[in-house]
Amino acid sequence: MLDGFPGTVHMQVMTTDTVPRHPEKAHRADNPSPRKPAWIRVKAPTSRGYGETHRIIREHGLHTVCEEAGCPNIGECWTHKHATVMILGDVCTRACAFCNVATGKPGAVNPHEPDGLAETVQKLGLRHVVITSVDRDDLEDGGADQFARCIQRIRDTSSGTTIEVLTPDFRHKQGALEQVVEARPDVFNHNLETVPRLYPGIRPGARYYHSLRLLDQAKQLDASLFTKSGIMVGLGESRIEVLQVMDDLRSANVDFLTIGQYLQPTKKHAAVDRFVAPEEFEDYKEIGRAKGFLVVASSPLTRSSYHADRDFAALRQARQELLARS
Repeated sequence: MLDGFPGTVHMQVMTTDTVPRHPEKAHRADNPSPRKPAWIRVKAPTSRGYGETHRIIREHGLHTVCEEAGCPNIGECWTHKHATVMILGDVCTRACAFCNVATGKPGAVNPHEPDGLAETVQKLGLRHVVITSVDRDDLEDGGADQFARCIQRIRDTSSGTTIEVLTPDFRHKQGALEQVVEARPDVFNHNLETVPRLYPGIRPGARYYHSLRLLDQAKQLDASLFTKSGIMVGLGESRIEVLQVMDDLRSANVDFLTIGQYLQPTKKHAAVDRFVAPEEFEDYKEIGRAKGFLVVASSPLTRSSYHADRDFAALRQARQELLARS
């Protein structure tokens, strides 16, 4: 789903909650987390901007994937009043091996959530907002109606704000994708998360080719819509497998690819196979651009919505330049 990517002096992604966030993982053997290299470590959030963003989000009772997934970039992003809002609650019906969002039985959908989100966008003065959600397999539409309502309320109150949605896979939810696309977000994002070989252990509730079809169908429904997807590396995938994922995404006409380092949320989550060197990320970036992606964000700390506002401007400019050459 999400951004699937997943302080002390350096931000720690490992968590030690007293109430289990992942009861389904409790019986698993521990996977010790290797020491992070210097290029992974970030400073703890202490700025005034971070505090203000935190206050506004709490004031409106919203959840963010920045907190729930233990994102290492939260200090930088919240300092600049950038946050990825997570709608439909903070409990997920899936149990992905990489994700720190709590698993369990979700509560009722909050009918006032779109209003609170729209007010938050106004107060933060966002030029670009990213809306994501937990998986809601318990809902008939998978949460599509709430996505559409959130998009519409932001359009009503902040007409100049561009909107990016990072959706679940809407598996077995007939018409859900169509409802979200009809609401006219500027960017439709759905993460493949990893290579197909690793799906059974890393993303067992999902299917690689279903997610790929979702992205392809979104573009078919609205050719003007920017589409985006991301994967994590460091889970045991090979270089050849990453390049094949790139080819699969380009076959679905996906415009924007993100690649970031997998970081292990707890000892019960999937182990880090290795820390990928920054030079390898640069190599993936160059290959991705050569394969035809309009924008490729590839670095150890890249996450789906990291620098999303800046990247959206680059995405729009790249399309304009492409059209000018054709």
